[in-house]
Amino acid sequence: MYKFSLLMIFVILTSCKQKEGNNIEMKDSQLIIKKADIDNTITKLLEKYTEQYRFRIEKGVSQVAAFWQSKDGSGEDFIQYCLDNFVADSVNLDKVFHSFEMHNENVEGNFGNMILNLRFPVDVDNGEEPTALDMKFAAYNPSAHTMDDYFDNKIAFYILLNFPNYSLVEKNKLGAQWTRKEWAMTRIGDIFISRVPANLLQKYSEINAEADNYISNYNILMGNVIDAENKVTFPKDMKLISHWNLRDELKANYGKENGLRKQEIIYKIMQRIINQDIPLDVINNDSVRWEPFANKVFKSEQEIKSNPEPNTRYKHLLNNFKALKEIDPYYPFYNTYIKRQLDMSTEMTFDEIEKMFVEFISSSQVKNTGILIESRLGRKLRPFDIWYDGFKDRSSINMDEVNSRLKKMYPNKITFEKDLTNILTKLGFDKDRATWVTDKVVVDPSRGAGHAWGSRSRKDKSHLRTRIGSDGMDYKGYNIAVHEFGHNVEQTFSLYNIDYYTLSSVPSNAFTEAFAFLFQSRDLQLLGIKGTNVDSESLNTLDNLWSAYEIMGVALLDMYVWKWLYENPNVNEEQLKNKTIELAREVWNKYYANVLGEKDSPILAIYSHMISYPLYLSAYPIGHLIEFQLEQYIKGKNFGKEVERITSLGRLTPEFWMKNAVGNKLSIKPTLEAADEALNKIK
Repeated sequence: MYKFSLLMIFVILTSCKQKEGNNIEMKDSQLIIKKADIDNTITKLLEKYTEQYRFRIEKGVSQVAAFWQSKDGSGEDFIQYCLDNFVADSVNLDKVFHSFEMHNENVEGNFGNMILNLRFPVDVDNGEEPTALDMKFAAYNPSAHTMDDYFDNKIAFYILLNFPNYSLVEKNKLGAQWTRKEWAMTRIGDIFISRVPANLLQKYSEINAEADNYISNYNILMGNVIDAENKVTFPKDMKLISHWNLRDELKANYGKENGLRKQEIIYKIMQRIINQDIPLDVINNDSVRWEPFANKVFKSEQEIKSNPEPNTRYKHLLNNFKALKEIDPYYPFYNTYIKRQLDMSTEMTFDEIEKMFVEFISSSQVKNTGILIESRLGRKLRPFDIWYDGFKDRSSINMDEVNSRLKKMYPNKITFEKDLTNILTKLGFDKDRATWVTDKVVVDPSRGAGHAWGSRSRKDKSHLRTRIGSDGMDYKGYNIAVHEFGHNVEQTFSLYNIDYYTLSSVPSNAFTEAFAFLFQSRDLQLLGIKGTNVDSESLNTLDNLWSAYEIMGVALLDMYVWKWLYENPNVNEEQLKNKTIELAREVWNKYYANVLGEKDSPILAIYSHMISYPLYLSAYPIGHLIEFQLEQYIKGKNFGKEVERITSLGRLTPEFWMKNAVGNKLSIKPTLEAADEALNKIK
């Protein structure tokens, strides 16, 4: 359900956006360049090249000084290096730019491909369990030494000297006047913004891989879950990964016989996982039975003693925090992971995101939508109704028949892969263009919930991964597959259609999630299944609002947990668990209890992303907001042509990307205003 993070490939090769000004402070005792050295160098370069180059000279010299260590040479060596390597001539600078573009694609592409192959046994369900050695190779980061090498051979210094790093404020102020090439040159200036020791990068890769493996293998065997009367409620062979499949099964039971009881069971399972009082023996184990309300475990009809999971969930979260915190001092501009992930990668600050989310989830539109849902259900809302699925067309469709049909259509990954071109043509893509895209996509059966692994080189392919059962692909796997295919389409256009490699991709993960949502919302349309409700457009609007409402609380919790960790870095796993649950309840009581009618629910803490994809969750609600604005803009236009046009804009800042894509900035207003209209119409 996500685009695979390249953080494990290049933790440091992400875009740099700091507050206005270039206040560089590298916390490393090895730094030796004094202000007098910087001033002297700038003076000499200005004498050599004149005032015309002052801006680039001042930026470049200060950037080199920020990373120059004793092993790189003396202060005199620093001065001489800058004098010898500053490129003033525009023709020669252009040659340097094109040279770096070529080499950068080669390096990133090959490292990405290496890691893809190293992780293959643990990411792809090939019928065999990964060995201990497979796990070690999956945790190995072959690119960990690259940044050290770039500084040691002074490639990094060459780029720092000649390509200014602009703050986000500067980009948004100056970007309207930049050409595409100037934008691409600006992104080169974003690359060398840290000098993290290789051992710390490798350490984080190993720790994060352990967390990812823990999540990928966290399955509940629902056919072994019983009630107080020893009755099994779910199909015998149902195996649900936490949290994705548990959530999706809960969604699927609206309006179904015994559906409410099944939802209550899943909700209790989620609570056990969050609280870590889930018996260790019931995780990914089909040899025992479990009654989750009494929390009793049985084997051969006899109750057995089973120890609870020993805070493993929070151990992995804490390990990720500690490993990333060790890297902090090596980022002069962004000395916390919160700043790197939000300010730097998302290109929105903690405060901006929090303000936007709080305003949205506190809105009257959310409250009124909750009232509407309650009237549609004919009962008081429960905490798990944050996943209410009744606005979608599928809520009135026999999903058993859909599952049966899908399993016949896609008995294996090959059949789905062969149908990708057909899927695109159904969405309005030209046949030749659809074939061009799908020739660059490979489908793999996933061990985890699913993800999209984009290529970083135009000679490789992107990978679509989803769960495919032994009897074929069911609706859960299909729904995820269509979502991931949206990522793949974006990944393909935003790499191959881009004029400059350093502009490839989209501004942040939120934007690729928006395209994944665009595709996912059309999953039944692709099957030729149409809803009969005349209010379907209004219902889709409310579905988008409710989805954003749910995930905004989860994202806020993720952010608050990380903020608390930085304020309390020496906590243990038990303390982290207790605080996470406390914060989950605080967010719930403030923004959800008044809508969903029950206080102190910890349910916002169930998302697995918190454990293995640190601070990723804000990408989803931002993605929902972007998706809605894209949907409004695309309405009445050719879907395929618009998707290709928009995904070919490249990695501008979010402000300029949105203006070029739909003519307006990112905002919560379009969703809320449309929700008002929808609520009035439904009434």
